[in-house]
Amino acid sequence: MDTTSTNEIRKIFDLYLSKWKLIVLSAIVALIIAYGYLRYSTYQYEAFATIKIKDEKQSQKLPTIADMGKGGLFSDGGNKIKDEIAVMTSRTIISNIVKNLKLNVSYFEQGKIKEQEIYENPPIRINFFTRDSIIYNIDTTLYIKVTSPSKFLMFKDDGKSIINRDENEGKLLSFGDRIKTSFGDIMIVPNVGEYAPIVGSNLKAKISPVTSVVNKYQSSIQTYLDEGSSVVKMSLRDNIPHKAIDILNQVIREYNNDVIKDKEEVVRVTSDFINNRLELVFKELEEVDFSAEQIQKKNNLTALGSQANIYLESEKQNEIQINNTANTIQLIDYLQQEIKDESKSSDYLPSNLGIADPNVNQVTKNYNELVAQRDRILKNSTEINPVVISLNNEINSLKANLENSLENMKKTSQITLNNLTREDARIRGQLYSAPTKQRQLRDIERQQSIKESLYLYLLEKREESAISLGMFSPNAKIIDTAYSNYSPVAPKKSITYLAALILGLMLPIGLIYVTDLLDTKVYDKNDLINLLEIPYIGDIPLTSKKTKLINRVDYSPKAEAFRIIRSNIDFILKDQRSTTKKIFITSTRAQEGKSHTSTNLASSISFSEKKVLLIEMDIRVPTVLKSLNEQPSTNAGLSDYLADKELKPDDILTKLPYNKFLDIIPSGTIPPNPSELLMSPKVEELFKYFEDKYDYIIVDASAVGLVSDTLLVSKYADMFIYVVSANNIDKRHLVAIAKPLFEDGRLPKLNLLLNGTNFDKKGYGYGYGYGKEPLKNKKWYSFLKI
Repeated sequence: MDTTSTNEIRKIFDLYLSKWKLIVLSAIVALIIAYGYLRYSTYQYEAFATIKIKDEKQSQKLPTIADMGKGGLFSDGGNKIKDEIAVMTSRTIISNIVKNLKLNVSYFEQGKIKEQEIYENPPIRINFFTRDSIIYNIDTTLYIKVTSPSKFLMFKDDGKSIINRDENEGKLLSFGDRIKTSFGDIMIVPNVGEYAPIVGSNLKAKISPVTSVVNKYQSSIQTYLDEGSSVVKMSLRDNIPHKAIDILNQVIREYNNDVIKDKEEVVRVTSDFINNRLELVFKELEEVDFSAEQIQKKNNLTALGSQANIYLESEKQNEIQINNTANTIQLIDYLQQEIKDESKSSDYLPSNLGIADPNVNQVTKNYNELVAQRDRILKNSTEINPVVISLNNEINSLKANLENSLENMKKTSQITLNNLTREDARIRGQLYSAPTKQRQLRDIERQQSIKESLYLYLLEKREESAISLGMFSPNAKIIDTAYSNYSPVAPKKSITYLAALILGLMLPIGLIYVTDLLDTKVYDKNDLINLLEIPYIGDIPLTSKKTKLINRVDYSPKAEAFRIIRSNIDFILKDQRSTTKKIFITSTRAQEGKSHTSTNLASSISFSEKKVLLIEMDIRVPTVLKSLNEQPSTNAGLSDYLADKELKPDDILTKLPYNKFLDIIPSGTIPPNPSELLMSPKVEELFKYFEDKYDYIIVDASAVGLVSDTLLVSKYADMFIYVVSANNIDKRHLVAIAKPLFEDGRLPKLNLLLNGTNFDKKGYGYGYGYGKEPLKNKKWYSFLKI
């Protein structure tokens, strides 16, 4: 790293170090604000739960190698898991949770600064006497002040905190009273025991619409699903951890209940269908039984059993086939009627009726699954949803395929039945010896057997449906019930304090940086050297206004600075041929310490027992004698000398009684034409007269940035000291004035002097440490300098 970079880093470090009090104060204030924020903020806690979504189809088959290559064992079920998550966090599920846990009614205890929600065992509860549909849309707040164990004051909901209310505004009521409100009657009941309301406590009951509470928690429940996995992780943040735990557990319960309800709906449709058919078959069976009974009574047929065993043994096998085929045709008719029935409340079709065709059973199962999927989506959507439209198209297509399959199967079964009937007629024709009455009874018995077998079959199916109704398992297997570590997740103390500390440090640092960036003033030597390529002679530290002048025995930094400048002047003018060194002091504008520098420089040189003449040539604004607290020993001054040809140089000379080595020529009367006076030949005569009488002639000239007086007398100078006031002069103004004067050589041997440097102001610069007490008044951080 080069010297320039090191100096820049050091400069920046000193700048911020000089403002350490502001930075530390800002950091402390930020930490205090952070403490107050944490003290009175409402903390958020997080609850977690983990479940596994069961996929019945996936569990019934092994994945192929191609499936595993695409995304794992559960790649086909990924979309289904996401659909189940959407159902789990649907408005329907969340709305049921809000209603079951009564989350639309919240209770708070109000303090002077903040209020605290009470979820478990609140001191009061509200009982409503109106319909739930009205309660679920109420949006109001009740303010209650407990005055005794049995009475309380209730205030109107006008937006004011109960802390700022006058008790005369409240209405005195008793716990258990039936209170009339705009939304119906209510009753406020106190808790008992250790949870009873405290006398003097201020309570608030917030009743919110269910929809707003649903919106809050629906957006707050977060779900996480790893790719290729059926394990779902859920989390919820709330200001009360027990509430978050209850909500997550209730989500799982409501979801499982919803899934089981969907599965049982198919079973209920099948049971209803079977019960309806049982009623019809029972009536038909009664009619057939009654006909058989009447024929037997009418024809006195009591011994037909033994005769039938003889004549119809060959017919039994044929009859079994006829019964099975007739049952199949009857079931097909029932199912066709069910498909065409438009008055049904549900689109589900009965399944597993015993139709032997596996294609029909599979189509019916697929149809019911699509209907269940569509109905679940419709709980949170509408008919115009693209997914619903697509599912409806698939459902209609399957229904059409099912109708065609049933019709084809019915025709095939009818042909089979006709063939079996003709075979039965052929066999019965061989029974020519059987009486006609016997054949009639046999026909009725055959019908009776068919109806009876169908009736028994339907009874068996009804029992199977009844058994399966209570055997469905939940769709979500609970891996971890909801839990919380009861540590606040927001706001976190460490992060809050760290952010406050960073902000407390960055604000003042940023302010200092921006201020320094926009600052166009000169502060130290480096500023001048980087700004102007003009020789630098030294700087004068800023001191108290009470110590404007240096003394003969003076160890102050100011006195040391002038001694250094005195030595630098001798070095610069070491090749000077004349015995008298003429040094002109000027500046860009007034109030930069030009006269202060002239006076103290002349005094410092005179203390080394060198004869010094201080000429106050700024005849427009004279301040030298005022700085010395002296009065001129003569009434005439420089302007009087230049205007009066009779005056001699010695006539305007003022000698100081306490310093025999320092004489002064005051400015004299302020003239109306100072520039014209300074163009007088008597100026040259004045310098020639005193040239051999003094070692140094210090000239307090006018500011070159304001008037041209200094340029008129610059030819008499051996060197110019250009005073620049630190933290005062604008860099742009300085460059515009000093740079052309130096480049054009209009001010001989021009050197810059920085006046009023302040280490504490910008953190730059250096001090002077010699004398009796070189470490006196040094700041503690001055020892940190590299």
